[in-house]
Amino acid sequence: MRPGPALPRHSFSQTPTRPAPTDFTHAVIGGGVVGLAIAQDLARHPSRPQTLLLERHPQVGTETSSRNSEVIHAGIYYGAASLKTALCIRGKELLYALCAAHGVPHRRTGKWIVAQTDAQRAALQAIHDFCVNEVGVPVRWVGAEEAARREPAVRALRGVLESPTTGIVDSHALMMCLLGRFEEAGGTLALGNAATGEVSTVTAETVVNSAGLGAVDVHNMVVPPERRREMFYAKGNYFSYGAASPKVSTLVYPAPEPGHGGLGTHLTLDLGGRIKFGPDVEWVDSPDDLAVNESRRAQTVEEVKKYLPGLDETQLQPDYAGIRPKLGKQGAVAQGKGFVDFVIQKEEGYQGWINLLNIESPGLTSSLAIAEKVRTLLYT
Repeated sequence: MRPGPALPRHSFSQTPTRPAPTDFTHAVIGGGVVGLAIAQDLARHPSRPQTLLLERHPQVGTETSSRNSEVIHAGIYYGAASLKTALCIRGKELLYALCAAHGVPHRRTGKWIVAQTDAQRAALQAIHDFCVNEVGVPVRWVGAEEAARREPAVRALRGVLESPTTGIVDSHALMMCLLGRFEEAGGTLALGNAATGEVSTVTAETVVNSAGLGAVDVHNMVVPPERRREMFYAKGNYFSYGAASPKVSTLVYPAPEPGHGGLGTHLTLDLGGRIKFGPDVEWVDSPDDLAVNESRRAQTVEEVKKYLPGLDETQLQPDYAGIRPKLGKQGAVAQGKGFVDFVIQKEEGYQGWINLLNIESPGLTSSLAIAEKVRTLLYT
């Protein structure tokens, strides 16, 4: 990894004209998986632009990108007209292709969404109909006999809806792949460089705010007070299972329920087959609150035992926590009701500035499609 030059701390110009000449064609703020995807995409443009990637930490991908479920989502939970749905579906295709082409570890595990009540069964039916009739995402019903044979440890009293295109990916290997593509294209990586309100000598024709947990702060330091936004921090605690864990080879999610800030406490796997449970939703005041809240263990056990009744809670260990940047506290539920969409837009009054806000789940899955969208905004 080449750290690039040590640069001064940076600010934005509020002048709606491009400076000339500039040090760089593009400056991308934020070296998480989305920022890396955007930076490598721009750097590889046929015009061969000079592209700068700014990351405030000593390494790339140390925030949300390395503290998530590492799930490749199918794109089934949000409204047909939403950016989340469109970019997740497109991003999933691009991500599987990139992983296959460059040897990034991944696996199509599939995912079961399980129902225990009539209300949850109705939620599954709504997801099924949405996928089949509106967005064309593959799903299938799993019968009781097949479910008992394939995953005997999993309880699904009122049905199982399978998403066969869901998978998992090694997020760290993915980010190293994207960083390698960026550097091979001649991009400049500047680690330990935060965007602030201070004056800087570094200039760029365009600026992409992909700062993740810091994106709203970057946005607010530039725009007038009446256009400022508020960030909410949804902490997700993860617990891992010990050696006595049951044999489960498929991701398992509870049916979505209104009012939940996420997709429920689900069972995911890493590429070594280790089982993790999470994330839950704990609203916190700071993005630095990254210690696992062990007081959430009892709630995690209660939620998981609904679909994994044989859970041995003595084998549950605190693992890690991540923070999801949100522009609201609404829960994500089927058919796009009650969630805040991705914000990816040219910022009015600031020529060459692309703002990305609320890039939470399914941000990792969508990262390459988000990069495509940013390139389109800049080059058309």
